[in-house]
Amino acid sequence: MENIIELLRSDTFLIIYAVLGIALFIGYLINLIKISSINKKYNKFMKKLGNGNNIEEDLENYMYRVSKVEKQNAEILDFCQNIEEDVSGCIQKVGIVRYSAFKDTGSDLSFALALLDENNSGVVLNGIYSREMSNIYAKPVENGKSNYTISEEEKQAIEKAIQSKNIYHVKDKSKDN
Repeated sequence: MENIIELLRSDTFLIIYAVLGIALFIGYLINLIKISSINKKYNKFMKKLGNGNNIEEDLENYMYRVSKVEKQNAEILDFCQNIEEDVSGCIQKVGIVRYSAFKDTGSDLSFALALLDENNSGVVLNGIYSREMSNIYAKPVENGKSNYTISEEEKQAIEKAIQSKNIYHVKDKSKDN
């Protein structure tokens, strides 16, 4: 133990310690110069790839724009889904039947018109034409049926409306994949 303490107090140890410190400092400077050189080469390479522009900056700008577009697409999808919910209560199905209500009228001037939403609810209108007058009657329809007595023509108009393919749905393509 005393030998170690003498070695630590000797001039030889101090010289070795100083040489080691100088070698480490020189190694640090060499690494600093190499890193600086590599950074210059990297920047030159990136500018060459980007046709005079720094490609790293271009990529960052591109990624920002892609992120912005993704947010806008999510907002558009939400908006479309809200529209789809609103549209489900709008008239989407139409059925019409023309007929002659009376034998003395020459053509099919009377009509039954069904206007239904996605759930087959809405109204059926019956316009009866005669030479002396015209009348229009409206009856509510829920789930394809009415609580009121309906004529054969009104039934046909409701069936035509139910069978029509006028329903439009917004599809989320990301769920299809």
